[in-house]
Amino acid sequence: MKVLMTGGGTGGHVNPAIAIANSIRENQPDSVIEFVGTSHGIENKLVPKEGYKLHHVEVQGFKRKLTPYNIKSAWLAFTSPMKAKKLLREFKPDLVVGTGGYVCWPLLKAASSMGIPTAIHESNAIPGVAVKMLARYVDRIYVNFDATAAALGDAYGDKIVKVGNPIKPEFSSLDYKEARRKLGIDGKYSQLLLSYGGSMGAEKVNDEMLDFMRDYTKNHPEVFHIHATGAIEYEAATAKAQEYGLTGYENIQINEYIYNMPELMAAADVVVSRAGAMTLSELAALKKCCVLIPSPHVADNHQYKNAKVLADVGAALLFEEKELTDGKLTAALSALLGDRDKRAAMSKNIAEFALPDANRSIYFDLLRLAGKK
Repeated sequence: MKVLMTGGGTGGHVNPAIAIANSIRENQPDSVIEFVGTSHGIENKLVPKEGYKLHHVEVQGFKRKLTPYNIKSAWLAFTSPMKAKKLLREFKPDLVVGTGGYVCWPLLKAASSMGIPTAIHESNAIPGVAVKMLARYVDRIYVNFDATAAALGDAYGDKIVKVGNPIKPEFSSLDYKEARRKLGIDGKYSQLLLSYGGSMGAEKVNDEMLDFMRDYTKNHPEVFHIHATGAIEYEAATAKAQEYGLTGYENIQINEYIYNMPELMAAADVVVSRAGAMTLSELAALKKCCVLIPSPHVADNHQYKNAKVLADVGAALLFEEKELTDGKLTAALSALLGDRDKRAAMSKNIAEFALPDANRSIYFDLLRLAGKK
């Protein structure tokens, strides 16, 4: 099977595409899979690392106000599908699959007009602009949340399939006790608190977690607290940790980045994180009690909307950055660590959002889709 994957701009778009491609490759090792992205997106780092060829198309998003930038965006939105047809004629895919971001538009629009089977995956609760624009053209719309289908409307009901998010197998296979044994903390600490604000870092999340370490963790040696500052914020965060006198505590670990996330998340009793759709799927797969601090710097405030779906049914605690004043997060988090029953209830509730067979479901539906035309 020959497949073109497209999705870019952020890891939240690229990683699901890679997961789908890997699933196809695992089931059909002789498949030919290539990617299409922009020349400046994070896909240029992530896709080649996985061993896939990456093609480029010129397309860009829209600003919220009328600017010359938007005139160019409109022109590219009109012309890029015509240019994408050249790539499609050369590659001759059996299937074209997108995972969000404006780069999906030209390839999926062109493929649809050429009668090539098309599918798009939306990981967020509220569909992005590209998904809304492409909904009428694609053959299949994969979603993670029921709210996504509701937002798209009844007109696309026959196209929509709820599959969840494709994630790394480790997030659904690791056991809590096994992960703690591997980390060497079983019997040493009664609880593991894991916190992070993204790969690059989030100043507000770092500040809140350092305050929590100062006011709570250093006085509770039974709690092992691991925090990742992110690359940009690492120096500032470690300087503040020294100022707070946090160095030398065995139960406090401050890292720049977490390389063994599946293992640490599996071993955690509570996780504090942003609310990207992929992160929420990983938390749900591992049934993690979590405190979510959505990034306010993403399009359409989609992290808040993702988190609110969980918070509304008691599957997570939700704090917007603007609410993090006067030690509110420290109070809520310390109460949560001391309330086993509440943690168990939240774990049970978030597990309802887990769809562990997402990779398998998407793969077999793509096979059916490719055989339709």
